[in-house]
Amino acid sequence: MGACTQYSSPNRNTWSQYLYGASFSDMTETTKTAKLPVYMGHGGKIVTASGALSPNMQYGDKNDVDNTVLVNYMAKMEYELYDSLRKPGISVQRAGTDIVVILVRDAIMSVDIADISSDGADTLDIITKILNKYNATFLEIAGYTDSMNDKNAANALSLDMAQRVGVYFAQNKVSTSRMFIVGRGSARPIAAQDDIGRLMNRRVEIRISPAR
Repeated sequence: MGACTQYSSPNRNTWSQYLYGASFSDMTETTKTAKLPVYMGHGGKIVTASGALSPNMQYGDKNDVDNTVLVNYMAKMEYELYDSLRKPGISVQRAGTDIVVILVRDAIMSVDIADISSDGADTLDIITKILNKYNATFLEIAGYTDSMNDKNAANALSLDMAQRVGVYFAQNKVSTSRMFIVGRGSARPIAAQDDIGRLMNRRVEIRISPAR
């Protein structure tokens, strides 16, 4: 997918085909554990088995070694995401061993239509390459809106955003066995509900968690 032409999401009727294998639920330790056999069955990897150990890590307590490998793996991924996504409306944060990429709606979607913009496709291409490089991970794609009177409409809009991003990833060979997709409506605002804050609250968050 290149950013030189306008990207268009496939027909909504086909989304279930693209997202087959994704979980439409929150990503928790319980749901990751439940999904692990399916993920591994589709060629998934776990972080501690994703690369060779250095000679000085061949010995010692297995848990300590595993934790060191995991932390290093996620730190490298965080750096690549941070270094590659220096754009307005985009931030990369750490949450324990997880990484959270926050994409404000206007940074990835067209203003006048509910679809991914050319700049958004360019950004998602960057994220896709890194996700495929660091593929021993699960990812939760969560959509959010600003405060809306109609909660059902807010939930639908937020899920639409999350699904569009999920479909884009699936089109670019990110395995759906890694994905959790949710729409959270106006829950968890990250800014005030004023004119500027509303723009920030309309967003997609991609939470990346190590598979282990």
